[in-house]
Amino acid sequence: MAEKKSYLNWIVKNLLLGLLFVGLIVGMVSLFLSIRTRHGKEITVPDMTSQSVADAASSAAAAGLRIQVTDSVYMKRMARGAVVSQLPKAGSKVKPGRKISLTINSIVPKKVTMPNLVHVSLRQAKAELQAKGLVLGKLNYVSDIATNNVLEQHYRGRKVEAGRQLYTGSVIDLVLGLNGADAMTYVPKLHGYKYLRAVDALHDNSLNVSGVFFDKTVHTYSDSLNAVVYSQRPAATGYPTVMGTGVTIYLSLDESRGAN
Repeated sequence: MAEKKSYLNWIVKNLLLGLLFVGLIVGMVSLFLSIRTRHGKEITVPDMTSQSVADAASSAAAAGLRIQVTDSVYMKRMARGAVVSQLPKAGSKVKPGRKISLTINSIVPKKVTMPNLVHVSLRQAKAELQAKGLVLGKLNYVSDIATNNVLEQHYRGRKVEAGRQLYTGSVIDLVLGLNGADAMTYVPKLHGYKYLRAVDALHDNSLNVSGVFFDKTVHTYSDSLNAVVYSQRPAATGYPTVMGTGVTIYLSLDESRGAN
């Protein structure tokens, strides 16, 4: 009888040890997978525009991200090799280890072919211009059945045909349709945004930059790209405004002003 009881105790003991072992294995695997996939963790993409590639790599590494240079454009007055734009954009939420694609300023200008943007949406036109290394300029709205449908593309005040060779960095203005039933947008809050990011945000909301003013801390073109918005007119009130409205921005190198 004692032997039978001892045998049963041995079985129970081994079953408990087996369950404990399985539990430890499951726990270790879950921990590994959590670390491996950074489950639920997101990182805010830092603003790397106007930085050198080396500085952008440092900013990305500090945030747990990586960079890759995927394209180059030519912008007058901007430092050679400086970051012109990034994807995902600054402020986006991404997983740790994500690669950030950078477009940098090339050493010498190159020519690109002007794309045909007529009859495409503003969003698509903006993406195509960026892909070509061209700069989106003013958004001119006229009455039309389709809002934000590109009707004309202009370069230096005149229509520019698709296929024409232009230097990268050339500014392209667009004539866009505006349907009265779908003509409203919202002014985004730009405080703390660098110049290029602020312009991008305004265009994303179908708005124009009507004025840019720098305070006494800004002395060079590089300073202007690193300056942040500390005030804007009109402000981001949350009330709708008509597409094409101009927004004036005020910038400073004193980032504490942009934090207000």
